[in-house]
Amino acid sequence: MTAASPDKSVLSPKFLLGVGFVLFQVWILLNPQQPLFERPVHLVFALLLLFLYQPLSSESLSRPVRIAIDAAMIVATLGVGAYYLLEFDRLTTRMENVSPVFDLDIWAGVVLVALLLEGARRAVGWILVGVLAVFIAYAFWGNLLPGWLSFRGFGLDAAIEISTMTTAGVLGITTSTSVSFIFYFIMFGAFYSAAGGGQLFIDLAVRVAGRATGGTAKAAVISSSLMGSISGSAVANVVSTGVLTIPLMKRTGVPSHRAAGIEAIASTGGQLMPPIMGVAAFIMAEMLNVPYARIALAGLIPAVAFYLALLLVVDLTARRDGVRAMTAEEVAAVDPILPRLHLLLPPLILIGALVSGYSAAYSAVIASVSCFVMPFLRRNTWIGWSALIDGLREAPRQAAEVAVPIASIGLVIAVAVQSNLALKFAGSLVALAEGSIFLSLALAMVGCIIMGMGLPTVAAYIIGAVLFVPAIQNIGVDPLAAHFFIFYYCVLSMVTPPVALASFAAAAVGDAPVMKTSWSAFGLSLVAFFVPFSFIFDPAVLWQGTAIEILLGALAMLTSTALWAIAFAGWCGRSLGWTARAVIGASGLVAVIAPAGSFAWTIGFVTGWAMALAVFLAARRRAPLTAKLAD
Repeated sequence: MTAASPDKSVLSPKFLLGVGFVLFQVWILLNPQQPLFERPVHLVFALLLLFLYQPLSSESLSRPVRIAIDAAMIVATLGVGAYYLLEFDRLTTRMENVSPVFDLDIWAGVVLVALLLEGARRAVGWILVGVLAVFIAYAFWGNLLPGWLSFRGFGLDAAIEISTMTTAGVLGITTSTSVSFIFYFIMFGAFYSAAGGGQLFIDLAVRVAGRATGGTAKAAVISSSLMGSISGSAVANVVSTGVLTIPLMKRTGVPSHRAAGIEAIASTGGQLMPPIMGVAAFIMAEMLNVPYARIALAGLIPAVAFYLALLLVVDLTARRDGVRAMTAEEVAAVDPILPRLHLLLPPLILIGALVSGYSAAYSAVIASVSCFVMPFLRRNTWIGWSALIDGLREAPRQAAEVAVPIASIGLVIAVAVQSNLALKFAGSLVALAEGSIFLSLALAMVGCIIMGMGLPTVAAYIIGAVLFVPAIQNIGVDPLAAHFFIFYYCVLSMVTPPVALASFAAAAVGDAPVMKTSWSAFGLSLVAFFVPFSFIFDPAVLWQGTAIEILLGALAMLTSTALWAIAFAGWCGRSLGWTARAVIGASGLVAVIAPAGSFAWTIGFVTGWAMALAVFLAARRRAPLTAKLAD
């Protein structure tokens, strides 16, 4: 074990602090504490690590000034932590809106909010800070706004109390989810990747799909779906798998922007793929007060349909554009899979523990420990101390980069709920849609996409759930379907121009034009773009109903999204004209949205597949004739 630089040293403050973060999380899992102890300490760890791993980088400031500012941030974070520990007894026994708010509470609250704003800026950029600033301003000056937006506003005492002194606001559901779920699954993803699991996924995908038409692109889709379901972060997945899959695609003739776009959408879709899905899925479970396993089960059919449709688009466009498959020599150059197959055990252990009834956090810890046991089952996969160190470094760092932004979103929830903005927004949306369920859903869809531009999925989902879910439920939509509808569009916003974080990351990795990459990824995302509407009209696709209804719903979704994919690829044995694409696309869209077995679904299904089959058979008849004329 070597330490080439202070950043890599096991004695560096950031590494030791990260190990402390991991140990703290394991300790509170085994010995649960009061929320007003667990959540502030968790947040202090996250802020400290964020400021250490992402020091101030402004070029307009001299290095000594930057160091001084970072030191002040760290000291202020420690001060906030000391406040919560010293005032723990008072904070846990006080009565909200009755007990007094002291000057110390105000100072600590203001400092914490400032730290969260700066932490959010360093973690995800200015857009989230702008959103937070708007809600903070609304909390104080909402009385200046017209119409239904107007409310009396909060005083400083009330604002601090609801934001930082109770198990609401920044110490509410968002931080609770980070403490209870997110940290442990991020830890598992980091440990599994360090133990060689990420490389195994890529190599396995190459072995399975490399020799097929468009094999490298299919391998990217498969590996990114597997790794994305574990990492839970589109950008992190792009960076970790894209460095291998994008160059691989480019070598077989896939243009750089398309290779980057495929990686972006495949990595983004990992947040939709059970068993782990994305961070937002855990928050959904908390908001709906249902077991996470219920969320994962509901997401299974749509996620499978999404990835099968994406694979179909990749296959058809490769045939259309003449993209070559990998050669036998290129596939053979990949390390053998069989001697490493035991490395698939940690994800299986995770799934098995969840199915067996263990809590999500406990299951993730068991699976995390197995990541450093399974490699020693065979001599060829033995790992050294460096793998453990990498996992211990990456797990708390990644957790901190998630914990701080989503804790800051607690400010949005506190203001939106306490000001009654959420309910008033829901009422105005229903009024604007004039009772039309399609218009209400379309407005919510657009709102989620706009909010998701530049925000992490989890941040966009939380805001969307607060503002849009009540409105959708007001028109009679089931709560699970309403949340999944918002969740899907917030996920897809990661590849929606003009601001698409996953696409931007993929373009940087693949040295591709940014906007061409964004539009390419967005085009590929269209195979799933209208799937959320089916959640509303056919609950069977979310695993609600009898076994027969669920089976029919699954088959209907798979075949309907396939039609949609054919239309977007523009190929069905030969290039499709615009008329054929329009007919197949419109039929597929109707079949995707309409409930399985309904009259509308039957018309769409029959019309679309009849047109696709006619084009395919015409192409097959023409092929022998062309070959005969050539002879």
